[in-house]
Amino acid sequence: MKSNKNQPGVPWSGRGSRYSPSDIEFIVQAIRDSDPLTQGRYQNEFEDAFRAYTETSHAFAVSSCTAALHLAAILSGVGKGDEVIMPAHTFAASAIPIARTGARLVWADINPATLVVSADTIAPLITPATKVVVVVHLYGLMADMDPIMALAESHELLVVEDAAQALGANYKGRQAGSIGDFGCFSFHSHKNISTLGEGGMLTVKDAALARQAPGLRHNGMRAYKGEREHYWKPAMSNVDFDRPNLWPFNYCIGEVQCAAGITQIHKVDELNAFRQSRAKTFMQAVSDFPELVFQATSVDHENVFYCLPARYLGTGSNRDRDDFMARMSFHHKVQMVIQYHPLYRYPMFKSAGFGEANCPETDVFFDQMVSFPFHPWMPQDQFDFMIDATRETLSELRQ
Repeated sequence: MKSNKNQPGVPWSGRGSRYSPSDIEFIVQAIRDSDPLTQGRYQNEFEDAFRAYTETSHAFAVSSCTAALHLAAILSGVGKGDEVIMPAHTFAASAIPIARTGARLVWADINPATLVVSADTIAPLITPATKVVVVVHLYGLMADMDPIMALAESHELLVVEDAAQALGANYKGRQAGSIGDFGCFSFHSHKNISTLGEGGMLTVKDAALARQAPGLRHNGMRAYKGEREHYWKPAMSNVDFDRPNLWPFNYCIGEVQCAAGITQIHKVDELNAFRQSRAKTFMQAVSDFPELVFQATSVDHENVFYCLPARYLGTGSNRDRDDFMARMSFHHKVQMVIQYHPLYRYPMFKSAGFGEANCPETDVFFDQMVSFPFHPWMPQDQFDFMIDATRETLSELRQ
């Protein structure tokens, strides 16, 4: 295959979904009739639909998954003196809200095949100070949750599922975010569904903790108790702490964003099915090149392919990941990326005292990983070109 100078290549997109004409019509209607433009009926409908889809007990729409993770950390009660185990192979926003509480981050390694944490990588890190385990379901694949939950129960630990990249993924028939004590979801621009660029959802298993979430989300606001002769006295609404001396936040999301979420949550399975079909097509098309190894998905899991990551193993060819990416990027103009820099290597986490880790599989994978452009609205001719470019590059690097 020869590179065509007129070939536009395949760009990396920061947008994971697009809205249909009927979606846009519904969103525009929300713009016209929402009163108020936040904390209204569209939020209630979105939360109800999300709770029904994920089969969770309580769901709260918030401004981002980062906000959801921070609320989960607050509700779990972690703080100074506590340890929280989580993977270092994830986006930085998985860790920052936890670190904000003053808890100590303890980095867990990944399973080299699934690229997510497991009970085996978590267990050696548990100490008397451990209070919470954050399980990140990465690239659209859930972790093996039953052994993790059994381990957490035996040590009386809370489990936070970071399902930012895994809406619709399931494990043994159970939805991401429905197994642990908390589930945190993202509707950022790049995710499988988006609420106009930003947004998130927090799911909470325990009813008592769930009752604290609305006030923590919205400045401690709540209705006055009991009947009032004059609805305006002493004020329209009350303000109080949900946790003693813990100042609340403003993590609210707008009504128009929730309307966008409503249009997407009802067709998330359809959207994910298209991603799964394309991922299967791509992986089969290059299956005769063992030097490209994709994320392993067992029969107990359904992967929704938020991204399409792989390892490049140049064994025997004296070529490495950078050789592969260079030819794809510069010769074929297929804009690939690397995800994610191990968090303990970043200046932020180093300076905060979290620069030490024993995560050999994380380090090895980072040096081998590639991530293909995988936005579902990629035109078919670009998708086909990316397959051809990948096959040509793999063949070229064998020489």
